[in-house]
Amino acid sequence: MPAMNHRVIQWSTGNAGLRSLRIVLRHPEFELVGLHAHSPEKLGKDAAEIAGEGGAPTGVIATGDADALLSLGADCVIYTVQGETRPFEVVDELCQILESGTNVVSTSIVSLVYPPFAHPKLREPLEAACKKGGSTLFTSGIDPGFSGDLLPLAMLSLSDRVDSVRCTELMNYATYPDPDFTGEHFGFARPLSYEPPLLRPGALRWGWGGMVQMLADALEIGLDEIRESHDRKVSDVAFECAMGKVEPGMVDAVRFSLEGIVNGRVVVAAEHVNRLRDEAAPDWPSPAPGRGSGYRVEIEGSPTMRCDFELRGPDGDNNTAGITATAARVINAIPAVVAAPPGMVSTLDLPHTPPRGWVAH
Repeated sequence: MPAMNHRVIQWSTGNAGLRSLRIVLRHPEFELVGLHAHSPEKLGKDAAEIAGEGGAPTGVIATGDADALLSLGADCVIYTVQGETRPFEVVDELCQILESGTNVVSTSIVSLVYPPFAHPKLREPLEAACKKGGSTLFTSGIDPGFSGDLLPLAMLSLSDRVDSVRCTELMNYATYPDPDFTGEHFGFARPLSYEPPLLRPGALRWGWGGMVQMLADALEIGLDEIRESHDRKVSDVAFECAMGKVEPGMVDAVRFSLEGIVNGRVVVAAEHVNRLRDEAAPDWPSPAPGRGSGYRVEIEGSPTMRCDFELRGPDGDNNTAGITATAARVINAIPAVVAAPPGMVSTLDLPHTPPRGWVAH
């Protein structure tokens, strides 16, 4: 049976949004009918020009007029706005979209990956907007998202007994051009005296606690608590990368963990080990020999399992791959989200969502 064509609006064209736009323009299952942009230099330009891949003009012109876009009656908005620094503004915008009756797949506000865990001040307005518009909201990506929910859930389907689950991002961020947000929030290229926003009490729980709770709920485990921990390492050499210039004594490696505890024992954990050079923090976990950056899922039990999951983009870069995978994760979910009942949904509510009708020949 041929895949149904879905009419979509791309909302923002930043790191994830640009890759999302390129996917949609190539994908036979989707028709781009609208494009939202914030920056003045993009307004009035054709989507193909913004995508920058030399395609023919689409006739879809970037605009900042939300009302005009929502009047198009699209099936879904692909919402990739950077929302972590202004969550309530983003919630207001998402509510406007959802109240119009338009479904949304989103990479913004990572705490919405598992709606039951999200703060009520974020969740409740969105639930009301979904109800009013009869629309559905799904938030995901590669991490938080696939690496900590769909991947371990697939592995857990092989388990006879589960003692513990640990999902770890093992990523070198040297080629990730985001010093103003990721660099600042992780504290990269800064001295240990700098207090990164991400490592303040409660911030890690806001971002990644939902992944831990989702797995615990899927396993029907009642957690006693979720503990946060973090550590940083400094460089002994000077070097430059996409995250900025790193001097000796500045941070070039960050590690943090959220651990779901039952009776004093870790049963579900989400961990990050992020570096700006492969040689940093040699005593911390690293990708498997011969493997580049990616993700690791370790399940202790019967059977004990470990999956090392590596990503590479067409340019060979892991960060290019990660951003593309984040966009693709939500785009491929659009048919399932459109078919879902109104409300906020998570990976636990959707079927598997591979791309349909789009295999290279």
